[in-house]
Formats: sequence, structure tokens, C-alpha cells
Amino acid sequence: MDRHRGLPEAPGPVIAVVGPTGTGKSDLAVELALALNGEVVNTDSMQFYRGMDIGTAKLTVEDRRGVPHHLLDILDVRDEASVSAFQSAARAAIQGIHSRGRRAILAGGSGLYVRAATDVLEFPGTDPAVRARLEAEAEAGGIGTLARRLADIDPASAARLKDARRIIRALEVHEVTGRPFSSYMPHREYAQPTVQIGLDVDRPALHARLAERVHRMVAAGLVEEVRRLDAQGLREGRTASRALGYAQFLRVLDGASTVGEAAEATIVATRQFARRQATWFRADPRVRWLDARRPDLVHAALAVLRGQVPETPSVS
Repeated sequence: MDRHRGLPEAPGPVIAVVGPTGTGKSDLAVELALALNGEVVNTDSMQFYRGMDIGTAKLTVEDRRGVPHHLLDILDVRDEASVSAFQSAARAAIQGIHSRGRRAILAGGSGLYVRAATDVLEFPGTDPAVRARLEAEAEAGGIGTLARRLADIDPASAARLKDARRIIRALEVHEVTGRPFSSYMPHREYAQPTVQIGLDVDRPALHARLAERVHRMVAAGLVEEVRRLDAQGLREGRTASRALGYAQFLRVLDGASTVGEAAEATIVATRQFARRQATWFRADPRVRWLDARRPDLVHAALAVLRGQVPETPSVS
């Protein structure tokens, strides 16, 4: 027991399997859990949603191979995902895993959610009334006025925030907390010992993987899944409705797109998303990268956890 915080002593560092979509993070997490007596905590923000299975490449119960998984299927499609709520839930799950003497293994490519679970990261409060007033100001006078106001009180945030939603959020935080939004930006400091293992594949191979995966999703019944979720309120969900594949295949239900066109649009969007994920995780020097295609991937990942450095070719 940690005498200072009253928490169970961890049996080893938290393991986070990260990287672009389509690189096999979920499968590696299961293999590591089997090898290390671990349990998996989901850090893919779209796998929070019940019923969003095919389009998010969620592991089936059979594919989980008896490994307990946490924070899957915790939201309805109408619900909005919250990073701060996730942080509390993820840290509670990790603490529970440690209390059972098991290893906590995070799996997913939602970068901010990974950092919420692993890093010292503070989330400022919200005030719906303040936000509604700022949104009304933007609607009436344009976002330019609010952007200039942000530049006066928080130049660092103004320099990097360009879309209306984030500008309004930065002003809301300043008004609610009295602190500039930029003061809440995360630093690369783990909240508890953690090892991040990044999976990547060279771009042509990853593009081929992603295209193949989208076509498998269509063959597995993605259109029917989207139709079922549409009846459950998918379009009303601010987060779920924007998920890759779901947004594109809602157009099929509307008669605005063919299945083939929606599949191609999903492939393009998924490739763009994977590029953004790679950029996010590559910016973190703490991530230990492995080529996802290496035949000894599990052995190499275990070597990283033992502090050994497997020879890994550079991927781009």
C-alpha cells in the first residue's frame, strides 16, 4: 500500500499501447494482458458507445480471450463524451486493477484521452450559462470579436486556437476560473509510472490496411449497424455522429451517397485521421515505437517493458 496516498501499490508501470488506427493496438493489449496477468482499459473515445461495434473495430467478446476490458460500451449514442469524466473513470479502473494485483494496460488511439489517463492533467470547470452567452455573442457579432478578446487576455491560446468552438471554450474557462486557458495545457509528466508502446506501419502499408479494414466493415454489416443506431438517436449525439464511418454511412441512409462512395469517403477520412494520430504520438518523446508488422511483436513489446531495446526499423 502506498502510505502517502492510501492507494494499492502497483505491480508494475501502467502500460499504454498507442499509435494510429489500424495498427493492432487492441490485439497487442490482449496479448500483453495474457502474458502479464493484466486487464485492459479502453482509451478509444468511440468505443465508449454501445452498439458502435463494427465501425470502431471493437474486439468481440471472443477476441478478448477472457481478458477483462474496462470502459467499453459505457455511453449511449446520444451522450457526449467527456475527457474529464473519462479521466476519473480511467483512474478508478486502473486503481481497481492494481488492487487486484494485476497490470493495467491501456489500449486506444484517442490522444487526449490517453494523456488524461496517464499524465498530470487538470481540467477546468464549465458553466453552460457562460458558454451559451458567448455562443450568442459569436452568432450576433461573429467570432472575430471574441478572438480579439481572447488575444487580449490569453495571447498563447489566441495564437493556436482558430475555430469558434475552442475560442469560446477558452473564454469560458477564463471567465469561470480566472485563469487563462493556456495555463491548463498539459505537460509531459506521468501521474504514475507508465510505459507507452507505440505501434506504427509505413504509410503505404497502413493505407492498404485501412482500406481493407473499411471494406471488411462494410461486408460485416456496417450499413445495418448505422441504420440501427440511427433509430437509437445517433444523429442527436454530438460525439458519436461524427465518428469515422458513421458520419459517411448516414449519408447512405439519406440517399445522398452510395455504399461504395461512403466506403471510399471513410477510407480517405480514416487515412487523414491516422496521420493526425501519428503526428500527435510522435510528438511525445516518451513513446517507445515498434513496427506493428514485426513477427515477434509481443516479444519485442515485453522487451521494452523489461527495459531492453529491441532493434526496430524506422517507420514513416
